Amino acid sequence: MGNKVDFVGIPLDNLSMSETVDRINNSITCKKQIHHCVINAGKVVKMQNDKKLYESVISSDIINADGMSIVWAAKLFGFKIKERVAGIDLMENLVELAHKKKYICFFLGAKEKVVKKTVDHYSKKYSDLEIGGYRNGYFVKHEEKIIIDQIIKSKANLLFVAMSSPKKEIFLNKYKAELKSVNLIMGVGGSFDVISGHVKRAPLFVQKIGLEWFYRLVQEPERMWRRYLIGNVKFIIIILKARFFKS
Repeated sequence: MGNKVDFVGIPLDNLSMSETVDRINNSITCKKQIHHCVINAGKVVKMQNDKKLYESVISSDIINADGMSIVWAAKLFGFKIKERVAGIDLMENLVELAHKKKYICFFLGAKEKVVKKTVDHYSKKYSDLEIGGYRNGYFVKHEEKIIIDQIIKSKANLLFVAMSSPKKEIFLNKYKAELKSVNLIMGVGGSFDVISGHVKRAPLFVQKIGLEWFYRLVQEPERMWRRYLIGNVKFIIIILKARFFKS
């Protein structure tokens, strides 16, 4: 489509938050499925050496810029991204939309207590929100079909999958044909951890200056240092090579 731009081989959609929500709502209204994905610096790095992850991402119907690093890097290639559309912010907007439109939501991922707290949070915030079901993200391969059947039977319009990359992308790409009755399928990473209060999100001004990753690093240094410090350097190298050394 005309709004797509080539970001180091990834067909990135240059959409604002409202445009993204409108497109998803239109898909639900038309009873069609839309597969949503976001990219950030870490995912771009992983995609370089993970063919399944790369194929799962580029096969999505909408790919938004989740991180400010993507927004800034895009300027080096001569185009301006309208707006950062973070997965967690989009999920919040879509849950509100579901409340208004009486759409059914299904939440998959995270630890049992985390996904339950996420569901409880939304149930309290929107007393009449229709939740088709929820399931934690700790399962083995032979349980996948059972989970897919559970989602289908819930008659969910929106499926939010809170698992790490590349697990969530590959899972959704693998089963989206079977989940054709679900109008929106999207990965939301660690969003349930934030919504449930398990992890504190960076203040808005920190998000706007692109240091949300550093805020997370300070909270969980042992788990996040390799992902962010080494990953960010690799991302910069990928961008510089694509911009200045592409043959």
